[in-house]
Amino acid sequence: MKTIPLTPDTDALARRLVWFEEPVEALSDPVRFVAHALARATHEDMKVLRAFLTDDDLREALDRAPPGIIDPRSWAYWNSKLGLYPAPPVPTRRLG
Repeated sequence: MKTIPLTPDTDALARRLVWFEEPVEALSDPVRFVAHALARATHEDMKVLRAFLTDDDLREALDRAPPGIIDPRSWAYWNSKLGLYPAPPVPTRRLG
């Protein structure tokens, strides 16, 4: 997946979506950052990200999303929006 550059817009977005990390750290893992965006971003937020990401990038983020970030409703929406229907199961944590 492509990197997401640190710009004033992505800095503000990272501060809001991944509030518990500094923007540089949040953006350093684009798959995890996009997973947070797919779960919490507004339409305007996604317009900012879409300047840097293609549908294939979003599909990759869904495919590699860490468990516990994207809620089932957002998971179903984004899979459908990106032509992945029916949606695969939501990523789950595996212990052991």
